[in-house]
Amino acid sequence: MKSHLFEINKAIEDSIASKQLILSDKALLDAMDKAIGLCVDSLRGGGKIWFAGNGGSAADAQHLAAELCGRFYLDRKPLPAEALHVNTSFMTAVANDYGYDHVYSRLLEGCARPGDVLFALSTSGNSSNILEAAKAAKASGVHVIAFTGKSGGKLRGCCDLLLNVPSGDTPRIQECHIMIGHVICENIEKDLFG
Repeated sequence: MKSHLFEINKAIEDSIASKQLILSDKALLDAMDKAIGLCVDSLRGGGKIWFAGNGGSAADAQHLAAELCGRFYLDRKPLPAEALHVNTSFMTAVANDYGYDHVYSRLLEGCARPGDVLFALSTSGNSSNILEAAKAAKASGVHVIAFTGKSGGKLRGCCDLLLNVPSGDTPRIQECHIMIGHVICENIEKDLFG
């Protein structure tokens, strides 16, 4: 049987290196701090936190929504948070009638309110339906926080805060997105529930 120890070590080392780059990026850390503040202010004002992503980013979106609406560390009341892809009947109807690019934007147009927050997750920053969601959110007075890779892609110009992981490798970006998301959820919970 072939050994995969070299590949295993390399993947872990690359993941750690990506996180070290985040730790040394003051602008990114400041953006994370601002994201926590935006979410806390929104929730205190009766707002809701929305998440949108595709594929692995959809899984991350659903995971982070569950951390807020379920619980993170504390046994506390649920916070209003939702991943936009979980209503498959809505998604497939809109994709069929309007096109896949509008599956998230249409839901935001119908349900989001000024002062809400949208986390737009796209490792490239160029996913068409995520860009449309960001545009719809901004038009509705919703704050947009983008989770992307190094370049930020087109989302860079459509968001209030850019959390761009300093990597171009999709698995490493997604590993960092969930770490950043956990840090944000933990601190939202601490601020609201002590």
